[in-house]
Amino acid sequence: QVQLVESGGGLVQAGGSLRLSCAASGRTFSSYTMGWFRQAPGKAREFVAAITSGGYTYYADFVKGRFTISRHNARNTVYLQMNSLKPEDTAVYYCAAAVPGRSYSKEYEYDYWGQGTQVTVSS
Repeated sequence: QVQLVESGGGLVQAGGSLRLSCAASGRTFSSYTMGWFRQAPGKAREFVAAITSGGYTYYADFVKGRFTISRHNARNTVYLQMNSLKPEDTAVYYCAAAVPGRSYSKEYEYDYWGQGTQVTVSS
């Protein structure tokens, strides 16, 4: 069982930056693929970024060059550094964990989810 707790969301002006953190419980954190998803009001949840146990990273096209996912296994934490934020990045951001070997961009492949953290970007 893995429990995930996100933090770091908030209100920021367009062009600004935020760093989200996701703290995980459990001794097998390092073996999981970790992902970030987001859900804007009235829209479906969508993939943002993922990082495998081996450190390979994947990004949605709309965040490439602006967002960076990283992990610190000794701290059981995954991060999402978000730069050059846009109003359309406004959403609830969720952290998720998946058993290795699954598709990293499909939310149904993830086994554990955090409660989400709100990110609001003002214009």
